Amino acid sequence: MKEFSLLIGGKAGDGIDRASLILARILGRLGYNIYIYRDYPSLIRGGHTFSIIRASESKILTHANMVDCVLALNQETLDLHKSRLKQNSFLIYDSELVKIDGLTFGGRKNGIPFEKFVKEEKADAIIRNSGIIGSFCKSAEIGWDIVEDVFKKNIKKELDINLKVALKGYDSIDQFLKLDLKGQKNLPVFTGNEAISFGLIRAGLKAYIAYPMTPTSNILHFLAGISEKFGLKVLHPESEIGVMLMAEGFAYAGEKVAVGTSGGGFCLMTEGFTFAGMAELPVVVILGQRTGPSTGLPTYTGQTELHFALNAGQGEFTRLVIAPGDAEEAYFWSAVCLNLVWKYQLPGILLVDKTLCEGTYSFDIDLTEDIKKCEPVLWDRKTKYKRYLNTDSGISPLAFPSDKDAVVKINSYEHDESGITIEDPETTKNMCEKRLSKGIFLKKELSEYKPVRVYGNINSSVGIICWGSNKGVCIEAGQSQGLKVIHPIVLSPFPAEEFKSAISGLKKIVCVENNATGQLIKLLKYYGFDVNEKILKYDGRPFSIDELQEELKKYLKNNIPAE
Repeated sequence: MKEFSLLIGGKAGDGIDRASLILARILGRLGYNIYIYRDYPSLIRGGHTFSIIRASESKILTHANMVDCVLALNQETLDLHKSRLKQNSFLIYDSELVKIDGLTFGGRKNGIPFEKFVKEEKADAIIRNSGIIGSFCKSAEIGWDIVEDVFKKNIKKELDINLKVALKGYDSIDQFLKLDLKGQKNLPVFTGNEAISFGLIRAGLKAYIAYPMTPTSNILHFLAGISEKFGLKVLHPESEIGVMLMAEGFAYAGEKVAVGTSGGGFCLMTEGFTFAGMAELPVVVILGQRTGPSTGLPTYTGQTELHFALNAGQGEFTRLVIAPGDAEEAYFWSAVCLNLVWKYQLPGILLVDKTLCEGTYSFDIDLTEDIKKCEPVLWDRKTKYKRYLNTDSGISPLAFPSDKDAVVKINSYEHDESGITIEDPETTKNMCEKRLSKGIFLKKELSEYKPVRVYGNINSSVGIICWGSNKGVCIEAGQSQGLKVIHPIVLSPFPAEEFKSAISGLKKIVCVENNATGQLIKLLKYYGFDVNEKILKYDGRPFSIDELQEELKKYLKNNIPAE
């Protein structure tokens, strides 16, 4: 099969996340490209959680609502998701916990006593998920050797008992499907958070500081787990205020640093963020959007903080805001962001969301661009050191406190070139212009990175505009309808000239966003660009490929432009 989707579900605490990752890696061994969508409540135990694993011979970045298989570990999974089953789909379920009375779809139904298997092995109930993985693999004619090898590489605790339960599941069903692709690469499977982590390390990250907030929490956990290998300092302070101030201390000392948070945490960071703007301290903020306002839906997605990121904090200063769209972009642009904030000595935001952060992708390093070496300008020791020396580019040479020949003074108050507090109008004007002038040079350099990307039918007169994690679903849906797709990645300083070139020739423009107010549309209007139509989704869930295709078909049916 060229494409296959399956859903695995249970209650929080059933190990659905781990099971979906193992399934993805097994399917990856067969040569499939993978995308996993995770859906879970803000609970440690209880509530319903599920993952949709989509496998395709093509590169994919989104999930489908309709699936070929449901793996149900409890009744709720079947009750909530039976509408996703197609007539030729199949169901594998725990026969001791799930009743299928009244289920009318025409596909195959396979009840297997996974609850009994774990009791026979005196195993924890969570290991039922190993049994259902085994059953699925046998049904799809996936060799036991692949299952066993993936288990060994992904399960650290109670491996033997997991394998025993998986084998019981494997031996309790017959094969009726064949999943196999020949000649495809076996790609590693990364979450967006892991891709961001590796990108930061690639650019020379030395310290990562965060107070855990979904959806960026796993960056903290992941980097802590590999900190010794890469010589990282990974810290969890008492609050987001402490996070930002501690990060600025690292930047002052010459250590490349990043912080992670969500919208609620960034609210607390904004005063410190403006301190970075005034003191010209290079700090990268990984801002993971989720459904708000306030606590909102803490484990669900949204694209509601674009203008917050663009305008957070008081005063005027240059900031870098980048919104990558998939794992490869997350890797590349997190490195670019860290490099550029150090070169230009300003704060930057990597604007992501739950869909990207916790989505799981087949990661192909060959699809990433070369990361240019980008070193900060250092003091040449030929003159007395001035931390805020006013230069044509606005970039002052750097020295750090360990240098005994330099007094390195930073200041949140307005200051002169040496960092001494001032209030006179002339110096105030000069220093404001110095900080803002960086944006001119930064914007020019960013043009070398292709800050606006174009996909699909470049000759189409209808275009889709999207940002962030909507990249994948828009490209796939757009290509299916023969449309042009425009994806701006850099949002500040906004690449207006590149965007103008990208939309050249379009007669109709549709903007796709995960918010209720069309935040990218507002930004585009500020720069003089009009959008004809908007497709917005703001229920905490991302667009699926079939859902967006239907929305586009409705639009095109009534809005076919005259040639």
